[in-house]
Amino acid sequence: MDNDIKILLIDDDPVHGRLIEAQLQAQGHTPHTAKSGKEGLKILLEGKISYDIVLLDWVMPNKSGLDVLKEAGSACPNTSFIILTANSSISTVIEAMQNGACDFIIKPASPDRLQIAMENAFKVSKLKNEVTRLKKQVHHQGEFSFDSMVCKSQIMTKTLKLASRAAQSTIPVLIDGESGTGKEVMARAIKYNSQRKNAPFITVNCGAIPVNLVESTLFGHEKGSFTGATDKYLGKFQEADGGTIFLDEIGELPLDMQVKLLRVLQEGEVDPVGAKRPVKINVRIISATNRDLSVMIEAGNFREDLFYRLNVFQITLPPLRERQEDLEYLMNHFLEKFALEENKNIKAIADDAKQALMEYAWPGNIRQLENIIFRAVVMADHDCVMLEDFPSHIIKPLKKMA
Repeated sequence: MDNDIKILLIDDDPVHGRLIEAQLQAQGHTPHTAKSGKEGLKILLEGKISYDIVLLDWVMPNKSGLDVLKEAGSACPNTSFIILTANSSISTVIEAMQNGACDFIIKPASPDRLQIAMENAFKVSKLKNEVTRLKKQVHHQGEFSFDSMVCKSQIMTKTLKLASRAAQSTIPVLIDGESGTGKEVMARAIKYNSQRKNAPFITVNCGAIPVNLVESTLFGHEKGSFTGATDKYLGKFQEADGGTIFLDEIGELPLDMQVKLLRVLQEGEVDPVGAKRPVKINVRIISATNRDLSVMIEAGNFREDLFYRLNVFQITLPPLRERQEDLEYLMNHFLEKFALEENKNIKAIADDAKQALMEYAWPGNIRQLENIIFRAVVMADHDCVMLEDFPSHIIKPLKKMA
């Protein structure tokens, strides 16, 4: 068993606590200690350290072992709890196991019994961590798989087929569409369905970076290269090395930075501010815009040569008003999602509310629909979202028609 595992011993009995601590130290461990259930619970809930194993005294004043187990269990899902108890009754054991303990030791603990319990608990902790990791991986890959994306309309079906083709290569992709149509979701889907699915995915909002920090943010800087550069900074492109970088709102990039970005695309290297030599990188670029870049080119605000470098494979996301067949599916998807998150037993949207949503123009597209369904779920007092749970600008058009 790894001697670097993180162990917390919670025991209000100073004699027994010192005995367990000495036995753990003899086995090569360095446990942290808490002298009461209250102190131990505070340490666990603060979450500064993710403990692999907690050795927990069952009978303590104010905060018992059961109290700690109940209150800390959900906050420490990957931690294994071993109960220390002088009471070996079946009811105590059952109560401990039902509340998440993985083992129990009868006081006074023998070194051999403690070692076996620790080894088993560590195996359980490792398994919990692995399950958590795999769940996250499956969640992300499932959430951003093309099959899981809500799509019934013909126009969106064609768009997803295009994106699926793009995912199979490292070709630069330009995603355009109105604000709120899901450009970042599409970029993530391309990444998670590509050969770089396990590599970094770095997102950059080009319109949100202060003009004087664009160069160092994207390409990095050396320590002391300018006032305030107290440390070396790699930059977003080096962070994405081996993976994918998503440049959102690419049309907001200043012209001088467009020149430097063009060099990255042409040479496969970045020039950090203050660096003596360029740095080679291997990055797949996906960019997005809600502006008409061809109009910007004519106005002299976007470089034509950069446009052709970025726009090798174009994907246009249709606005929600052109995806009428998808609208009801999206409503139900967001309703289910937010009802689960808010722990509400909401199963449907009332017919008149659904009619109002279907007739609304959705200028903010999917993002607006998602936010409005979220608000309605929070407002709802029944198992069905009602018309009055939606903002007035959604329901007014329907009222005028009535």
